[in-house]
Amino acid sequence: MNKEQALLRMKEAGVIPVMRGMKSATVIDLLQALYEGGLKAVEITIEGDEGLDSIKVAKEHFKDKLLVGAGTILSGADAQASIDAGADFIVTPIVVEDAITVAKENNCFVAIGAFSPTEIAKAYSLGADIVKVFPANTLGADYLKNVKGPLPQIPLMPTGGIDLNNIQSYFKNGAICVGVGSAIYKFNTAAEITAAAREYVQAFESAKN
Repeated sequence: MNKEQALLRMKEAGVIPVMRGMKSATVIDLLQALYEGGLKAVEITIEGDEGLDSIKVAKEHFKDKLLVGAGTILSGADAQASIDAGADFIVTPIVVEDAITVAKENNCFVAIGAFSPTEIAKAYSLGADIVKVFPANTLGADYLKNVKGPLPQIPLMPTGGIDLNNIQSYFKNGAICVGVGSAIYKFNTAAEITAAAREYVQAFESAKN
């Protein structure tokens, strides 16, 4: 899958759960519940002991049915390890130039974290396919609209503090997709996770229309 196809699939997915502390033995059941709720992409962070293993297991199970990204990439080495584990895309919380270099060398889609307009513009000029506006809730959805004014060419993925109460406002102010935290998957049963996923997907579809 090339970068253009990955960008299209990220846009189509809309809602990207950011999943921390995953365990390889249980990640499939959790992802299956999200998938059955209509979600098409996830970000599994790698700072935990089993992050990379969880990505590998997820890709082996879902193959191309689900985009599986690697998050909390802080170096080129992190990026390479994630790509080797099978990640479809990588995500950083800050501007990490080495991660962009590694992604380009491997033809891997990369979302780079940034906050200020200067950082956002720099990340895109260095080769980010999407700029992850983080933490998005600090200034809210209106900030996205203000950034898009002078920088309309940069695709933005706000992440941080996004929930069912504000998700539509981010899409209406220029987001092409959003990162959503544990509110979408921290439930006791698979049925509850699937129901939450459906709510987020419906909110995304409603915002698009």
